[in-house]
Amino acid sequence: MQRTYLAFQHNAKLHALQTVVTAVRSVAGLEEANKGLYKQAKEDDHVVVTEQTIFHPQGGGQPSDVGVMKGADGSNFDVSMVRVSAVNDGEVLHFGKFADGSSIFKPGDSVTQAIDSEKRNLYSRYHTAGHVLGSAVRHLLEKEIANFDELKASHFPDSAACEFQGLIEGKWKDVIQTRVDEYISKDMPVEIDWWDENDFKANGLERLIPDRQAMGMTDEEKFRVVRIVGAEVYPCGGTHVDSTELCGKTNVKKISRAKGTSRVSYVLP
Repeated sequence: MQRTYLAFQHNAKLHALQTVVTAVRSVAGLEEANKGLYKQAKEDDHVVVTEQTIFHPQGGGQPSDVGVMKGADGSNFDVSMVRVSAVNDGEVLHFGKFADGSSIFKPGDSVTQAIDSEKRNLYSRYHTAGHVLGSAVRHLLEKEIANFDELKASHFPDSAACEFQGLIEGKWKDVIQTRVDEYISKDMPVEIDWWDENDFKANGLERLIPDRQAMGMTDEEKFRVVRIVGAEVYPCGGTHVDSTELCGKTNVKKISRAKGTSRVSYVLP
C-alpha cells in the first residue's frame, strides 16, 4: 500500500485540493487496530483513502482536521476524523459518512478535499503557541532545573500543555508568562525546513534527531522541522501560523508536578 502524500506539510495554506481515491472501506470491514483509532465511528460509516491529503491526521499533539470531500458527480463525504493507519505504514484514513449512502466514491475517482479553515487556524495557533511556550521554558530553566528536558505536548484547545522532565515550581509561572509574551510580541517568523541527521548535528541539536526507522522513513528522506526564528527548532509534522504574533495572547494557566515531571498548561483567547 502506497503512503499518502501529506500535502499540508509542504503547503499549509492549501485548504482545498483535488486528488484521487485509492480505497473506500466500511468501518465494519476495518481491521480491529484501525477500528480502535476512532471509537465514535459507527459501523455504517466509511473510511476513504486518497493519493494525497490536506487533512492533518490526529497526532503529534494536534487534533485532526475535519471537512468534506466532493466527487465530480456531486457525491459528498463528510470527514469527521483523520488518523494514520495502524496497519499500513503511512496510509492516511479519512473517517466519515457519505451524505447519500447510495452514492459513494470508487477507487480512481477524482475528488476535491476541503478542510474547515477556522478549525485549522485555531489548531495551528495552538501548535505554534505550544512551541513558543516550550522555547520559553527551555531558555529560562534548562540550567536552573536538574535533569531538565522537554518531553511531550498536547495542542488540543481544551487540554493544551507542555510536559517537562524536572520539577518546575509555581514561582516560575509569572516569569514564564513574561517570556512567552515577549516571544509573541516580537512577531518571530515561523519557518518550515527539511533536515537530515547532519543538519541537526551542524546546529548542535543531536538530542532532537528523530528515529528514522520508527518513523518508517527511507535513508533518502529528510525530517520536517519547524523553526521559530530567534527561539527554537523542533522536528514537527504539524501545522503552524506564519509568525508568533498570529498565535494571539497566550496565557500560561498553571504548573502542575507529579513523579518528577512538570506540566505547564496554556490557553488562547
